[in-house]
Amino acid sequence: MNARTEPAPAGSDAIARPPLVRELLLVAGLFLVYKLGRQLATGHIGEALHNAHRVWDFERAVHLPGEGAVQSLLLHGDGLAHLANTYYAAVHFPATVAFLIWLYLRRPVHYVWARRVLAAVTAAALVLHLLFPLAPPRMLAATGLVDTARVYGPSVYGDPATDSLSNQFAAMPSLHFGWALMVAIGLIVATRSRWRWLWLAHPLLTLLVIVGTANHYWLDAIVAAALLGLALAVIRPQTPSRGTPVSLRSRHRTASAAGRAQGSLVPAQRDEQALAGAGR
Repeated sequence: MNARTEPAPAGSDAIARPPLVRELLLVAGLFLVYKLGRQLATGHIGEALHNAHRVWDFERAVHLPGEGAVQSLLLHGDGLAHLANTYYAAVHFPATVAFLIWLYLRRPVHYVWARRVLAAVTAAALVLHLLFPLAPPRMLAATGLVDTARVYGPSVYGDPATDSLSNQFAAMPSLHFGWALMVAIGLIVATRSRWRWLWLAHPLLTLLVIVGTANHYWLDAIVAAALLGLALAVIRPQTPSRGTPVSLRSRHRTASAAGRAQGSLVPAQRDEQALAGAGR
Protein backbone atom coordinates (compact mmCIF):
# COMPACT_ATOMS: atom_id res chain seq x y z
CA MET A 1 0.00 0.00 0.00
CA ASN A 2 1.37 3.40 -0.93
CA ALA A 3 1.84 5.96 1.84
CA ARG A 4 0.24 9.27 0.90
CA THR A 5 0.79 12.71 2.37
CA GLU A 6 -2.50 14.39 3.23
CA PRO A 7 -2.77 18.01 4.31
CA ALA A 8 -3.82 18.66 7.88
CA PRO A 9 -7.49 19.65 8.13
CA ALA A 10 -8.34 23.30 8.68
CA GLY A 11 -9.67 22.63 12.15
CA SER A 12 -6.67 20.56 13.22
CA ASP A 13 -6.04 22.75 16.28
CA ALA A 14 -9.14 21.19 17.82
CA ILE A 15 -7.20 17.92 18.15
CA ALA A 16 -4.80 19.62 20.55
CA ARG A 17 -7.57 21.10 22.72
CA PRO A 18 -7.57 19.53 26.22
CA PRO A 19 -10.84 18.04 27.52
CA LEU A 20 -13.09 20.79 28.85
CA VAL A 21 -14.18 19.02 32.05
CA ARG A 22 -10.59 18.24 32.98
CA GLU A 23 -9.55 21.84 32.40
CA LEU A 24 -12.42 23.19 34.50
CA LEU A 25 -11.49 20.89 37.37
CA LEU A 26 -7.81 21.77 37.02
CA VAL A 27 -8.40 25.53 36.99
CA ALA A 28 -10.83 25.25 39.92
CA GLY A 29 -8.25 23.23 41.85
CA LEU A 30 -5.52 25.75 41.13
CA PHE A 31 -7.80 28.55 42.32
CA LEU A 32 -8.53 26.72 45.59
CA VAL A 33 -4.81 26.17 46.15
CA TYR A 34 -4.24 29.85 45.45
CA LYS A 35 -6.85 30.90 48.02
CA LEU A 36 -5.59 28.39 50.57
CA GLY A 37 -2.01 29.53 50.12
CA ARG A 38 -2.98 33.15 50.68
CA GLN A 39 -4.82 32.19 53.85
CA LEU A 40 -1.76 30.38 55.19
CA ALA A 41 0.20 33.62 54.86
CA THR A 42 -2.16 35.68 57.00
CA GLY A 43 -1.48 36.75 60.58
CA HIS A 44 2.05 38.10 60.13
CA ILE A 45 1.28 41.77 60.66
CA GLY A 46 4.46 42.67 62.58
CA GLU A 47 6.77 40.89 60.15
CA ALA A 48 4.88 42.27 57.14
CA LEU A 49 5.23 45.86 58.36
CA HIS A 50 8.92 45.34 59.12
CA ASN A 51 9.48 44.02 55.61
CA ALA A 52 7.54 46.99 54.23
CA HIS A 53 10.01 49.39 55.83
CA ARG A 54 12.88 47.37 54.35
CA VAL A 55 11.38 47.47 50.85
CA TRP A 56 10.62 51.19 51.10
CA ASP A 57 14.16 51.98 52.25
CA PHE A 58 15.66 49.76 49.54
CA GLU A 59 13.69 51.50 46.81
CA ARG A 60 14.91 54.87 48.01
CA ALA A 61 18.48 53.57 48.23
CA VAL A 62 18.48 52.45 44.59
CA HIS A 63 16.66 55.64 43.54
CA LEU A 64 13.48 54.08 42.22
CA PRO A 65 10.83 56.73 41.48
CA GLY A 66 8.50 57.45 44.36
CA GLU A 67 5.10 55.78 44.28
CA GLY A 68 3.64 59.09 45.38
CA ALA A 69 4.41 60.62 41.97
CA VAL A 70 1.91 58.24 40.37
CA GLN A 71 -0.68 58.63 43.11
CA SER A 72 -0.60 62.41 42.85
CA LEU A 73 -1.98 62.05 39.32
CA LEU A 74 -5.00 60.15 40.65
CA LEU A 75 -5.72 62.60 43.45
CA HIS A 76 -6.55 65.50 41.15
CA GLY A 77 -10.18 64.41 41.27
CA ASP A 78 -12.39 61.85 42.95
CA GLY A 79 -13.44 60.38 39.61
CA LEU A 80 -9.97 59.33 38.49
CA ALA A 81 -9.16 57.67 41.83
CA HIS A 82 -12.51 55.88 41.81
CA LEU A 83 -11.87 54.67 38.25
CA ALA A 84 -8.43 53.34 39.21
CA ASN A 85 -9.90 51.50 42.21
CA THR A 86 -12.58 50.00 39.98
CA TYR A 87 -9.95 48.82 37.51
CA TYR A 88 -7.96 47.24 40.33
CA ALA A 89 -11.04 45.46 41.69
CA ALA A 90 -12.82 44.44 38.51
CA VAL A 91 -10.28 43.74 35.76
CA HIS A 92 -7.69 41.40 37.33
CA PHE A 93 -9.57 38.07 37.40
CA PRO A 94 -12.08 38.65 34.55
CA ALA A 95 -9.36 39.68 32.08
CA THR A 96 -7.25 36.63 32.89
CA VAL A 97 -10.23 34.26 32.69
CA ALA A 98 -11.35 35.79 29.38
CA PHE A 99 -7.80 35.39 28.07
CA LEU A 100 -7.71 31.69 28.96
CA ILE A 101 -11.19 31.05 27.52
CA TRP A 102 -10.27 32.73 24.23
CA LEU A 103 -7.06 30.74 23.97
CA TYR A 104 -8.88 27.51 24.77
CA LEU A 105 -11.44 28.12 22.02
CA ARG A 106 -9.21 29.70 19.36
CA ARG A 107 -5.60 28.79 20.18
CA PRO A 108 -5.67 25.54 22.20
CA VAL A 109 -1.95 24.80 21.94
CA HIS A 110 -1.15 28.30 23.19
CA TYR A 111 -3.74 27.79 25.92
CA VAL A 112 -1.82 24.85 27.40
CA TRP A 113 1.37 26.92 27.40
CA ALA A 114 -0.28 29.97 28.97
CA ARG A 115 -2.02 27.93 31.64
CA ARG A 116 1.25 26.28 32.62
CA VAL A 117 3.07 29.61 32.80
CA LEU A 118 0.35 31.23 34.90
CA ALA A 119 0.28 28.23 37.24
CA ALA A 120 4.06 28.31 37.66
CA VAL A 121 4.14 32.06 38.35
CA THR A 122 1.27 31.80 40.83
CA ALA A 123 2.89 28.90 42.67
CA ALA A 124 6.19 30.77 42.94
CA ALA A 125 4.33 33.86 44.16
CA LEU A 126 2.57 31.89 46.90
CA VAL A 127 5.89 30.54 48.13
CA LEU A 128 7.28 34.06 48.27
CA HIS A 129 4.17 35.27 50.09
CA LEU A 130 4.83 32.68 52.78
CA LEU A 131 8.54 33.42 53.05
CA PHE A 132 8.32 37.20 52.80
CA PRO A 133 5.01 38.64 54.05
CA LEU A 134 4.79 42.26 52.99
CA ALA A 135 2.35 45.01 53.91
CA PRO A 136 1.31 47.21 50.97
CA PRO A 137 2.40 50.87 50.94
CA ARG A 138 -1.12 52.02 51.90
CA MET A 139 -0.51 50.47 55.34
CA LEU A 140 2.88 52.08 55.86
CA ALA A 141 2.71 55.54 57.39
CA ALA A 142 6.25 56.35 56.26
CA THR A 143 5.17 56.37 52.61
CA GLY A 144 2.69 59.22 53.10
CA LEU A 145 0.38 57.52 50.59
CA VAL A 146 -3.41 57.52 50.67
CA ASP A 147 -5.48 54.33 50.76
CA THR A 148 -7.51 55.39 47.73
CA ALA A 149 -9.87 52.42 47.94
CA ARG A 150 -10.88 53.32 51.50
CA VAL A 151 -11.22 57.04 50.76
CA TYR A 152 -12.77 57.01 47.28
CA GLY A 153 -13.97 53.41 46.85
CA PRO A 154 -14.65 50.81 45.76
CA SER A 155 -12.55 48.55 47.97
CA VAL A 156 -12.05 44.80 47.74
CA TYR A 157 -10.47 44.58 51.19
CA GLY A 158 -11.87 44.77 54.68
CA ASP A 159 -10.15 45.46 57.96
CA PRO A 160 -6.78 43.66 57.79
CA ALA A 161 -7.26 42.36 61.33
CA THR A 162 -10.58 40.66 60.50
CA ASP A 163 -10.41 40.06 56.75
CA SER A 164 -10.70 36.30 56.28
CA LEU A 165 -11.24 36.33 52.50
CA SER A 166 -7.88 37.66 51.35
CA ASN A 167 -4.30 38.02 52.49
CA GLN A 168 -3.47 41.72 52.53
CA PHE A 169 0.14 41.03 53.51
CA ALA A 170 1.09 39.41 50.21
CA ALA A 171 2.17 42.45 48.24
CA MET A 172 5.29 40.86 46.74
CA PRO A 173 5.18 39.81 44.01
CA SER A 174 2.20 41.54 42.42
CA LEU A 175 0.07 38.92 40.72
CA HIS A 176 -2.04 41.75 39.36
CA PHE A 177 0.93 42.85 37.28
CA GLY A 178 2.34 39.37 36.62
CA TRP A 179 -0.94 38.05 35.24
CA ALA A 180 -1.58 41.21 33.21
CA LEU A 181 1.86 40.97 31.64
CA MET A 182 1.28 37.31 30.76
CA VAL A 183 -2.07 38.15 29.18
CA ALA A 184 -0.36 40.70 26.94
CA ILE A 185 2.53 38.39 26.04
CA GLY A 186 0.17 35.49 25.38
CA LEU A 187 -2.00 37.52 23.02
CA ILE A 188 1.04 38.90 21.20
CA VAL A 189 2.41 35.38 20.68
CA ALA A 190 -0.93 33.82 19.71
CA THR A 191 -2.06 36.49 17.22
CA ARG A 192 -0.62 37.96 14.05
CA SER A 193 -2.25 41.39 13.84
CA ARG A 194 0.16 44.28 13.46
CA TRP A 195 -1.78 45.97 16.28
CA ARG A 196 -1.17 43.12 18.71
CA TRP A 197 1.60 45.04 20.53
CA LEU A 198 -1.06 47.37 21.85
CA TRP A 199 -1.95 44.61 24.34
CA LEU A 200 1.05 45.86 26.34
CA ALA A 201 -1.19 48.75 27.38
CA HIS A 202 -2.94 46.33 29.76
CA PRO A 203 0.09 45.60 32.00
CA LEU A 204 1.23 49.21 31.73
CA LEU A 205 -2.14 50.50 32.92
CA THR A 206 -2.23 47.80 35.60
CA LEU A 207 1.21 48.91 36.82
CA LEU A 208 0.09 52.53 37.14
CA VAL A 209 -3.09 51.44 38.94
CA ILE A 210 -1.48 49.13 41.50
CA VAL A 211 1.17 51.74 42.34
CA GLY A 212 -1.14 54.75 42.24
CA THR A 213 -3.70 53.14 44.54
CA ALA A 214 -0.90 52.30 47.02
CA ASN A 215 -1.57 48.57 46.80
CA HIS A 216 1.93 47.71 45.58
CA TYR A 217 5.50 48.98 45.47
CA TRP A 218 7.48 49.24 42.25
CA LEU A 219 9.57 46.34 43.51
CA ASP A 220 6.48 44.10 43.66
CA ALA A 221 6.01 44.50 39.90
CA ILE A 222 9.72 44.04 39.20
CA VAL A 223 9.79 40.73 41.08
CA ALA A 224 6.61 39.58 39.33
CA ALA A 225 8.16 40.35 35.94
CA ALA A 226 11.31 38.43 36.91
CA LEU A 227 9.29 35.36 37.95
CA LEU A 228 7.32 35.52 34.71
CA GLY A 229 10.52 35.83 32.68
CA LEU A 230 11.93 32.75 34.39
CA ALA A 231 8.73 30.78 33.76
CA LEU A 232 8.71 31.81 30.09
CA ALA A 233 12.33 30.73 29.73
CA VAL A 234 11.51 27.26 31.06
CA ILE A 235 8.03 26.73 29.60
CA ARG A 236 7.97 27.24 25.84
CA PRO A 237 4.96 27.30 23.46
CA GLN A 238 4.52 23.92 21.79
CA THR A 239 3.95 25.31 18.30
CA PRO A 240 6.23 25.00 15.29
CA SER A 241 7.01 27.95 13.06
CA ARG A 242 4.07 27.33 10.75
CA GLY A 243 1.48 27.05 13.48
CA THR A 244 0.75 23.32 13.15
CA PRO A 245 0.53 21.51 16.51
CA VAL A 246 3.57 19.37 17.25
CA SER A 247 1.53 16.17 17.40
CA LEU A 248 0.12 16.82 13.93
CA ARG A 249 3.49 17.89 12.56
CA SER A 250 5.03 14.61 13.68
CA ARG A 251 2.40 12.54 11.89
CA HIS A 252 2.61 14.77 8.83
CA ARG A 253 6.38 14.41 8.63
CA THR A 254 6.17 10.65 9.11
CA ALA A 255 3.74 10.31 6.24
CA SER A 256 5.79 12.65 4.07
CA ALA A 257 8.97 10.72 4.77
CA ALA A 258 7.28 7.47 3.85
CA GLY A 259 5.98 9.02 0.65
CA ARG A 260 9.38 10.34 -0.28
CA ALA A 261 10.96 6.98 0.44
CA GLN A 262 8.44 5.26 -1.83
CA GLY A 263 8.91 7.83 -4.57
CA SER A 264 12.69 7.72 -4.40
CA LEU A 265 13.03 4.05 -5.44
CA VAL A 266 15.10 3.64 -8.56
CA PRO A 267 13.33 2.06 -11.61
CA ALA A 268 14.99 -1.32 -11.08
CA GLN A 269 13.71 -1.52 -7.52
CA ARG A 270 10.19 -0.57 -8.58
CA ASP A 271 10.28 -3.28 -11.27
CA GLU A 272 11.41 -5.85 -8.71
CA GLN A 273 8.54 -4.90 -6.40
CA ALA A 274 6.06 -5.19 -9.28
CA LEU A 275 7.33 -8.67 -10.24
CA ALA A 276 7.23 -9.80 -6.64
CA GLY A 277 3.65 -8.62 -6.37
CA ALA A 278 2.67 -10.42 -9.53
CA GLY A 279 4.17 -13.66 -8.26
CA ARG A 280 1.99 -13.64 -5.11
